[in-house]
Formats: sequence, structure tokens, C-alpha cells
Amino acid sequence: MLAPEDYMRRALELAERGLYTTSPNPRVGCVLVDEAGEIIGEGWTQPAGQNHAEIQALLDAAARGKSVAGATAYVTLEPCSHFGRTPPCCDALIKAGTGRVVAAMQDPNPLIAGQGFERLGAAGIAVSSGLMQAQASALNEGFISRITHGRPFVRLKIAASLDGKTALANGVSQWITGEAARADAHHWRARSCAVLTGIGTVLADDPLLNVRAVETPRQPLRIVLDSQLRTPVSAKILQGGNTLIVTANGDSTRHEELKTAGAEILHLPASDGHIDIVALLPILGQRGINELLVEAGATLNAAFMQSGYVDEYLFYLAPTLLGDPARGIAALPAFESLEERIALHFHAVTQIGEDLRILARPAWVA
Repeated sequence: MLAPEDYMRRALELAERGLYTTSPNPRVGCVLVDEAGEIIGEGWTQPAGQNHAEIQALLDAAARGKSVAGATAYVTLEPCSHFGRTPPCCDALIKAGTGRVVAAMQDPNPLIAGQGFERLGAAGIAVSSGLMQAQASALNEGFISRITHGRPFVRLKIAASLDGKTALANGVSQWITGEAARADAHHWRARSCAVLTGIGTVLADDPLLNVRAVETPRQPLRIVLDSQLRTPVSAKILQGGNTLIVTANGDSTRHEELKTAGAEILHLPASDGHIDIVALLPILGQRGINELLVEAGATLNAAFMQSGYVDEYLFYLAPTLLGDPARGIAALPAFESLEERIALHFHAVTQIGEDLRILARPAWVA
């Protein structure tokens, strides 16, 4: 018989299979284990509107011809207790005769938040929570951020030289980092619900900003902050639709032109001529955006950095030096003292091809 941690680790592995597909729902895995310690059913949450992890595991057990009576369900998140797009999972576990539920963490959703545990307990099912909670929480940082703070988890991606430059002084930037790092960046796009950039990047680079280097059944929403509505109707980022342009320009003719080209238009008042990021983030949360990946230029990078709403920095650093005149990563104002600096701590450092991938977080984040 395996240790409880081994079963939960397997449930977390299953949950990761929904990394690109479950949004706006959380990524959840479930393992059913009989009294002899044999795994008799496995499942992970399917795309929104389809089966949750527990239901998939129960179906898997049935397909194997296994009885779930008295079995233990190892699940990475508290089983849901309310009717959403699907019926409550805790009811399905009760009906199947499950004897015990071991959850990694309680669901932060106030519609559930312990009620699933209570319903299971009232049915005579033993319940425990907290096993490998940190790992389960890390897998669903976006969902947790949206549910608890009403905004997405914001990840700011920057590809730069070792001396912190993103392009030559003349704007040439393709390519500073290597092919492996660029492919890796597509994984972060794929797991994000939306990828955001600014009009400066659209005009300078004309990016598609979609996922190409990894297989995914879902493309993230592409968001352009364009206060003056300068996005050309021929811009690649409009191809295939699934593009949101956020603007302060109320020109109805331009709105219609861009809608015809495939864009959705969101009008927000400008702050000092720029889109108000702080006002935008709750709107994205209301749209079910769990993780937001920002891939922008120095001006928008600085705006996000100064907003205080960057949860994680994703740096790709190439082993090359571009020199002082080259363009920097962020157009931050001149600081007068070291106390004004933006302090970070390294969360993970990995070599990707010839480059370094550094995940860093604000120093105030535990």
C-alpha cells in the first residue's frame, strides 16, 4: 500500500492534465483507492460544463468494474456542493458509497468553502484536508486570485539580454533568446486565460500572440490596450477573432471597423491618457480570467510594475550583452533612493536551452 502522499501526488499529476483546459474552473485531480490500497479510479476536471475530476474518477472505476463502496477519494480540491453547470460532486461521492475523502485544500469559492466537507461528513464520510495543500494551491493560483481578490493572477513575461535589454536602440529584437526559451514561453501562454499587450507592441512587431509551439485545444483571449484606437484592421492579432481591444476612444466608426475585423471592443475611461489597469483587472476577473500573461513593451511593463498588481515575473535571460543604448525592460522613473526599488525574490531558476528562465515574485509575497 502506498503512502497518502503518493496518492495525492498522483491526483496532482492528473490535475495538471487540465492545465490548458479547465478555466474558468480550477484544475482538479481525483484518485479513488480501495481498502486494499489499489487505485481503482482516476480522473481530472474536463473543460467547463463537462465532468469534474470526481465524476471522471467514478466513471473510470465503473469502467474497470470496481466498486467504490468504502473507498478513499484523494482529491486536490474540496468536492463541490452546489449546482453550477454540473451537479454537486459531493453528492456523487455519497451516492457511490465512498468511505473517506482526503482533500488537499478547501475550495475558496464562497458557494462551497467548507460546505462540501460538511455535506460529506453529514453523510457519514470521514473527511480530512491539508495534505499537500501548497502544491494544490500553486496549481490554481489564478483561480484562487479571481475568487478571493476578484482579479486574475498577473504574470509579467520579459525576454531580455543579461544586461536587461529587450531590443537594440533601432528596435531590432528578433531574436534575443533562443528557440527553446521561445517555445517554453508558449507553455505559459497556453496555461493563461488571456495574453495582454499594448498598442506599441502591436504597431512595432505585429504579433499574433497566440499559442503555436505547444498543443492546446484552447487559445487564450488576446487583449490589446489601445487608448486611442490605433490598431490597424490588418493587424495579425485580429486574425481568427478572440481579441479584445480596450480603449478610451469612443469613435463608433473605428469600433465597427475593428469589430468587422474580428475584435471585441471594451471602452474604459483613460487615466492620464492611458488605460487604467487597476480598473481593468476586476473586469477581467468578472469574465472568468484566472491567469493573465502580460507580454508588452517598456511603457506597459512599467505601468504594471508600478500598479502593484504583478504577482509573478517570468524572465528569460539570454547569455548576451546589448549595451547601454539598447532598450530596457521597463520605462520606470528615476528612483532617488534604494528604498524605492521594486524588490523581488527568486521563486525558481531553470536553464532552458542556452537561456535562463527566472520566476520571481514581489518580495512582500510570502
